Amino acid sequence: MAQSRRFPRLPLFPALTVLVLLGPVAAGLWGTLLPAFGHLPAAGLSGPSLDAFRALIDWPGFGPAVRLSVTTGLAAAILSLAITALILAGWAGTRGFRILERLLSPFLSVPHAAAAFGLAFLIAPSGWIARLFSPWLTGWDRPPDVLILNDPWGLSLIAGMVMKEVPFLLLMSIAALGQIDGRRRMALSQSMGYGRISAWMFAIFPAVYARIRLPVLVVLTWSMSVVDVAVILGPSTPPTLSVQIVRWMSDPDLAFRLQAAAAALVQLALVIGAVGLWFAGEKLVAHLACRRIEMGHRGHYDRPLRLTGFALGTAISVALLLGLLSLAIWSVAGFWSFPDLAPDQLTARNWIRHYSGSLGAFFETMLIASIAVAIGLALTIGCLETEHRRNLRLTQRGMWLIYLPLIVPQTAFLPGLQTLFLNFGLDMGRAPVVLAHLVFVLPYLRLSLEGPWQAWDPRQATVAAALGASPDRVLWRIRLPMLLAPLLTAIAVGVAVSVGQYLPTLLVGGGLIETLTTEAVALASGGDRRAIGVFGLMQTAAALVPFALALVLPALIWRNRKGLLHG
Repeated sequence: MAQSRRFPRLPLFPALTVLVLLGPVAAGLWGTLLPAFGHLPAAGLSGPSLDAFRALIDWPGFGPAVRLSVTTGLAAAILSLAITALILAGWAGTRGFRILERLLSPFLSVPHAAAAFGLAFLIAPSGWIARLFSPWLTGWDRPPDVLILNDPWGLSLIAGMVMKEVPFLLLMSIAALGQIDGRRRMALSQSMGYGRISAWMFAIFPAVYARIRLPVLVVLTWSMSVVDVAVILGPSTPPTLSVQIVRWMSDPDLAFRLQAAAAALVQLALVIGAVGLWFAGEKLVAHLACRRIEMGHRGHYDRPLRLTGFALGTAISVALLLGLLSLAIWSVAGFWSFPDLAPDQLTARNWIRHYSGSLGAFFETMLIASIAVAIGLALTIGCLETEHRRNLRLTQRGMWLIYLPLIVPQTAFLPGLQTLFLNFGLDMGRAPVVLAHLVFVLPYLRLSLEGPWQAWDPRQATVAAALGASPDRVLWRIRLPMLLAPLLTAIAVGVAVSVGQYLPTLLVGGGLIETLTTEAVALASGGDRRAIGVFGLMQTAAALVPFALALVLPALIWRNRKGLLHG
């Protein structure tokens, strides 16, 4: 009998996973706290001091930056959740919903920066929408002088965030629907005279929301502290607080790092306050819903709401699709004057011009993603196998632990990590960037694999054990091969998450690591749409190709063993 591979001591994996999840966050927060109060040995400064906070408050853009961060973040989170709920309430379980799900699902893996660039190419004064209606309707023979992108209210920024977060919340909600008896709840509510929308909102949505509450908080935190999308779509004078933090961290004058650290703590306080406000809003909405039920409103105005939900979902899908198409066309566009709907010629000159830089960034991106995903996958499988063998289940507290790096704003602890590296004289290179990516990749790997791992039929292991197989042999020779499809999907998710990481690469790498995302966002200030098209398209391909392989490889590998396709 062939020797089974020994799995490392299982109790080590939960401890290592906790260290990976909490270590960088705790160290980063400590590295942010010290300079915020004037302690930065690398610049010859020692605290305590409140000068950084005084300088921050004296900065003329402080008030508008805070307002932008709070209003755009809350608006994006509320709109994303409302649109998701409206789509589900009106169409869950129908043929139209399956069509909409197929339209939205592939876009979950599209990097945020690529989606933002695509939207910018659509809605800009010289974008496709303006070209489509010019000059026959608008009379424009040149791009209008209208501030659409980077508007001072952050409307285009909110639209970009909603466009990316609705697919995420929708798929999280679909997974939650499988854990409740939605059909029975719906049938019971409709038997009492409620319309479809009201029945879903009153009887099903509370149960779904309880299961997607943490992902919703992730959306709220991300919307308030996002950097790459805010650089592309958000206002610039002043920018959001998170963008300004990155600007100060990139300043060659080390004194500005103190101001950036103070702003990072303010950003953290804003997120905590917004989460508290969100919790209060939950109670208010629940109270109003109970009052409406008590008053006997049945809600029969379903048709307009259902059409609105489907129209919004379709609009998001079409905007994402056309945005990616615009990236592809700009990457091969020759001369393209306004208001022509298509370029005069298509050429490979843009790809040839950026061949060297884009190829190097592509390989760097995939190398970092591969290492981060490989380490994260080993930790995730180790934790899941430990829980299986010891008959343990992840508690709600454990779920908070997994989501913690996603809930704490990146701008609160990543500048601190960079400062710690600077204080200790550590090199900033690929290894720290891989660690930073791992912090964000690991939670998504766990969330992707947990369901399939628990759904695997344990009778397979019982039969194998009766034939003399050890637990390690069952893992390597039976469980993992049968879970090939979910494993490849989890890997694809992890790669997509790593490819889209902008701030960890920029700050922890000290600007020395060039990936597709950092290069694409850097091009945003230059306005070279052809270069942006090349890098944005390569970034999208780097995230989408692993998903295509995750669909194709199991079908090829197990083509003679069809039963394993359902593992």
